[in-house]
Amino acid sequence: MKSYQKLTTTQPAACRVEEEGAAPMPSGHGKLAPWWVGSGLLVAAVLLSTITVWVLRQVSGGWLGPMPPPKCLLVPESHRFDCYPERTVVVTQELCESRGCCFIQSPPPAAGKQGVPWCFYPPDFPSYTLESLNQTALGMAGVLVRREKAYYPRDIEKLRLDVEFETDTRLHIKITDAANPRYEVPLDVPRVMKRAENPIYSLNFSWDPFGVLLQRKATGTVLLNTTVAPLIFADQFLQISTSLPSKFLYGLGEHRGSLLHSLDWNTLTLWARDVSPTESFNLYGAHPFYLLMEEGGNAHGVFLLNSNAMEVALQPAPGLTWRTIGGVLDFYIFLGPDPNMVIQQYQQVIGFPAMPPIWALGFHLCRWGYGSSNETWQTVRAMRNYQIPQDAQWNDIDYMDGYRDFTLDSQKFASLPSLVEDLHKHGQHYVMILDPGISSTSPHGSYWPFDEGLRRGLFLNTTQGQPLIGQVWPGFTAFADFSNPDTHQWWLENLQHFYAHVPFDGLWIDMNEPSNFMDGSEDGCPPGEFDSPPYTPAVLGDSLSAKTVCASAKQKVSVHYNLHNLYGLMEAKATASALIKIRGKRPFVISRSTFPSQGRYSGHWLGDNRSQWKDMYYSIPGLLSFSLFGIPLVGADICGFSGSPSEELCTRWMQLGAFYPFARNHNTQNEKAQDPTAFSPAARTAMKDVLLTRYSLLPFLYTLFHRAHLQGDTVARPLFFEFPWDVATWELDRQFLWGRSLLVTPVLEPGVDSVTGYVPRGTWYDFYTGSSVNSSGEMLKMSAPLEHLNLHIREGSILPTQKPGTTTEVTRGNPLRLIVALSSHASAWGDLFWDDGESLDTFEKGNYSYVVFNVTQNIFTSTVLHASTEATKVTIGTLSIFGVQKPPRKVLLNGQEKPFSYLDNQVLSVSDLGMSLSQGFSLQWL
Repeated sequence: MKSYQKLTTTQPAACRVEEEGAAPMPSGHGKLAPWWVGSGLLVAAVLLSTITVWVLRQVSGGWLGPMPPPKCLLVPESHRFDCYPERTVVVTQELCESRGCCFIQSPPPAAGKQGVPWCFYPPDFPSYTLESLNQTALGMAGVLVRREKAYYPRDIEKLRLDVEFETDTRLHIKITDAANPRYEVPLDVPRVMKRAENPIYSLNFSWDPFGVLLQRKATGTVLLNTTVAPLIFADQFLQISTSLPSKFLYGLGEHRGSLLHSLDWNTLTLWARDVSPTESFNLYGAHPFYLLMEEGGNAHGVFLLNSNAMEVALQPAPGLTWRTIGGVLDFYIFLGPDPNMVIQQYQQVIGFPAMPPIWALGFHLCRWGYGSSNETWQTVRAMRNYQIPQDAQWNDIDYMDGYRDFTLDSQKFASLPSLVEDLHKHGQHYVMILDPGISSTSPHGSYWPFDEGLRRGLFLNTTQGQPLIGQVWPGFTAFADFSNPDTHQWWLENLQHFYAHVPFDGLWIDMNEPSNFMDGSEDGCPPGEFDSPPYTPAVLGDSLSAKTVCASAKQKVSVHYNLHNLYGLMEAKATASALIKIRGKRPFVISRSTFPSQGRYSGHWLGDNRSQWKDMYYSIPGLLSFSLFGIPLVGADICGFSGSPSEELCTRWMQLGAFYPFARNHNTQNEKAQDPTAFSPAARTAMKDVLLTRYSLLPFLYTLFHRAHLQGDTVARPLFFEFPWDVATWELDRQFLWGRSLLVTPVLEPGVDSVTGYVPRGTWYDFYTGSSVNSSGEMLKMSAPLEHLNLHIREGSILPTQKPGTTTEVTRGNPLRLIVALSSHASAWGDLFWDDGESLDTFEKGNYSYVVFNVTQNIFTSTVLHASTEATKVTIGTLSIFGVQKPPRKVLLNGQEKPFSYLDNQVLSVSDLGMSLSQGFSLQWL
């Protein structure tokens, strides 16, 4: 059997096809040694492995068994790709060798670690052969053949390889069954019409055994090398491995942990699950996408378009293994070259996020356990009494009658319609929760949602064709099948009926993994290939049906085995569509379960966290990860969902949460209230002040969301996105940026009055005072009394802000203040997007204003690139310029002298400008 060494080159721009249509076999096979072997490393690897085995044998009394064959000793520990990943089996030498793999025992790993696999692939393990390769209009098509059967049942002998050079920075590689159709994710993706002309990547293939090697042309960096382990493609076990060019890997959600993933034998499982966020657990959403930083600051991303249960095994080589139990291997690779561009390119495939209504960016308040609409109303009135900003009031499931969707508790929530009317009169909004589980126990004829759904056949069914019955909050429930278009219409009709009584503004869709208080159903799950597959990824509970429905459940499009991870996405699409039809305005939907492309339909909150300091910290990598996933409208439950936060914790969390793109304070029943009015005057004031700061920044934040909607920019972003050449930023996840300009450094631990944060190289300005900080790229200690959140503006930026009010509606009627942060070259740039804040497709229809601000040579200019009537209602009142080196003699507004002030910290302010946003102007200081 051949080893993983032979490679042939097939460059995208130079692949020639002979008259028969087959790509020529190479005249000479170039030798590619095993990827971990370099000059002198082969001998070193053998010696090190032999010595390690001998030492362990001595100290363990010979427990390691016979000496492994030489080919196994060739593989260093860090490069051992697991041949027996089953978690519920104690791997023995006999079991391992029955698969044709190497067996070398290693010392037990530390607690909580997985450790080096004992059973791993030898260099000559059988794989597929690339039998033919044809050129196509968009790239290449090939056939892969397996000569020897794999160890999982129903392995597929012949595969089809399709390669499309879609753009100069995007490559599409797809591997599927050559003979039979297989399930593929029903996601709309772009179809290119011509092949990329100048790709920044080169693609090579190993023919026997088959492998892919992808390089960045500019640097020669190998981004993918799948020759490191065999390709396995069985009906219910698909596996492909690759080397990685560095250890700096991000994404692969949804998980709780640091932003940067550990490659120390770390397995990440993607299978939507209802569980309080906990390290190492698979959580609510599934996002098979990673971004990786390369040496020198380049970045690339990889997306596996597959919705089946999967796991991604990371190892210190560095290397990565994809394992999924269905579908096809459908990869998109994005070449960036910078991390911002990678995320933009990713969203060009999955879709750009929707533009939220402006009120969605205000402060939201909720709790489970208000108990009545009157108590809810009391909270709203208290917020108004203290003049604390609030745009939306929410209710959890306690508003319902018996926790049943589309019902209202007529006793405790009788005044809810009046409350909603009052909210609307005050420019505020109302959001309510919905679950996908529909109560199935009400007497026939008494609960239309179930009766009608049953009549139309809109629920998940068992293998016997009857509605699958589980248990959620209302008791026994059936589950809506959102893969069925008819379900969308039924969902709309239910919402229309309820809207006639309670005119809600947004919807919160929860429990949509889908969550089930039973495992599978009231009758369990039937034995078979879906509920008991040959391989189960490392899911919580070791079963696909743990706290959800049976994988064998039938849906309109396919079986739940294939669609489980899409459930939240499909519900979000139905919900957003219904809101558009009901209200005729931009929809606002927040969903717990998510999948790629969901930013087009909903935002996300990070689930049922706890009122603990570490949970506050974990919210930052959580929101930054979802920025990578194309879901910018994201935040955590401020102050924590479960438990009672201390006043200090809640104050600090409100400061951080005021800079979540989606800012909501929410907690559970039977805990103390934690809205701002529930605390001492000092804490209440600190919370109010930071919310007013957020509201002052709404024009800037709204513009960031416009850029996300238009081209896939991130809103909250990691520091390394803006400073990719600064390796010190690659591991930072206790700070973040809004856009490219605003650095947020929160306090994340108790009992301190200062915080240490990283300040990238350059000049940064204190947001509140304009005082400058010059950094060489270093950790700096900042004063942080309990009432203060550190915010710094990056040099060269212009931030549009506004005098804050207690709602977005009030705020939008106030004058703008432009904050200019001059660079060392005395220049700056910024922009502002402005529309009515709620209408559909304002940019697409041209109903917007877009203004660019620029400073050069002591002249500020405001240039209107596109105008609408909305802009005539807004005035620019104040210009604050940070970093003016010396006091000016005079200031000219459109050539006319204007009063000004100048402070010792080099801040120039010009007030009472009275300039309409719809008109360009210039201001010069001399």
